[in-house]
Amino acid sequence: MRIALEVSEGDITAAGEKDSIQTGIQCIPAILRNGRRDQNRYAPRLQDGFDISLVQQDGRLVIGIAGMVGGNTDNRLHIKTETLRVYSIIATDFSLEAEMSEALFPLNEEQIMIRDTTRDFAQKEIAPIAAKFDESGEFPHETVKKMGALGLMGIEVPEEYGGAGMDTLSYVLALEEISKADAAHGVVMSVNNSLYCHGILKFGTEEQKQKFLKPVAAGQAIGAYSLTEPMSGSDSGTMKSRAVREGDFYILNGRKLWVTSGPVADFVLVFMVTNPEKKQKGISAFLVDARNTAGFVRGKKEPKLGIRASATSELIFENCRVPAANRLGEEGAGFKIAMTVLDVGRIGIGSQALGIAEAAYEASVAYAREREAFGQKIGEFQGIGFKIADMKTRIEASRLLIYNAAMAKERSKKTGERFTLQSCMAKLFASETAMFCAHAALQIHGGMGYSKELPVERYFRDAKITEI
Repeated sequence: MRIALEVSEGDITAAGEKDSIQTGIQCIPAILRNGRRDQNRYAPRLQDGFDISLVQQDGRLVIGIAGMVGGNTDNRLHIKTETLRVYSIIATDFSLEAEMSEALFPLNEEQIMIRDTTRDFAQKEIAPIAAKFDESGEFPHETVKKMGALGLMGIEVPEEYGGAGMDTLSYVLALEEISKADAAHGVVMSVNNSLYCHGILKFGTEEQKQKFLKPVAAGQAIGAYSLTEPMSGSDSGTMKSRAVREGDFYILNGRKLWVTSGPVADFVLVFMVTNPEKKQKGISAFLVDARNTAGFVRGKKEPKLGIRASATSELIFENCRVPAANRLGEEGAGFKIAMTVLDVGRIGIGSQALGIAEAAYEASVAYAREREAFGQKIGEFQGIGFKIADMKTRIEASRLLIYNAAMAKERSKKTGERFTLQSCMAKLFASETAMFCAHAALQIHGGMGYSKELPVERYFRDAKITEI
């Protein structure tokens, strides 16, 4: 929601596109140009029957607006007094904006800090190198290490296990900013946090947490999640990989596909069948040290359409001996663990998609303001405006769904409730939004959008994986 207060000659007018909005605006300190000051009170004149007062309170400028402008034909706003928090003031005029997500899910100081810190890091460290690593397909070891040093690789993991000890919404905010700069870095962060760390934190023993969780959450090692096989994707009941108990060890044999971070992972959470007759209920989970376990082989690296800097490969297990102490959860509990972890993973993919969509949207707005055709900026053409409006609307709807899923997950820590529905809806809508926005961005940029000189074509390629 946006209200533009245009300051001129001491008069203020309010204009916008909505018919009505309830507000009583609170914003950061500012100086009203040409406003009449009476001690700590500002009382500029207001056109069209509005009453307005501005009072400094505790170092902040509080703007109260009351009144009503009749008729909808001139795009004026009906305004009543209530509360709406404002986060930005632009130039010498007021541009007071508050997203619906901020009203429904107000951020605390810690969440704002991690969002802003991550944004600054992503734009300074990741965005400048994203195209280079996309082109080469190399894994960005240095920036991933820096992400670990910032605490981004185990955000929800308690500090005692090497993590940052923050909440799910903090994770979503940080992942969104990383993915906006580069979705490949985003997916590495997502797998590390959600698919790997969450499973061990929830189902692991104390010994497993110390050995397999702590170094990964602290950013000193990389984790991977391995479920998919050549003939077994969503239908895990057809899994062919086998784990056979021999004394204090399990012997693992099988082939896994599409393992994100497979070529570089230090530890792997892998799922194998221990009792074929029970199908899904006969699947068990194991933690494998990929650095020194005999029989563990990294297969071919996949040549992907997008997120090319995130290393993806097949993993091969040939009589791979894993201690029974490395089994995660009870024997036969693997399917439950896998599905629980995937609920969290969908929140991560939704956040990744949101970041891609935002990057495409911001690039489109900037280009529409600069590019000229037929004697005017292309953003002034209604057709371009429609695309940009649709992009922004879908982005904000996606954000609400993702934040809702994040809060449902946070509640589940206390109640034990499932959040499958919320995470599925968030992932579905956000992934479609990413593809929609990337496609619209290409259309807005025209031929330049198809060129590798701009990142728009990368957004398009990166967005597709979030739908799959």
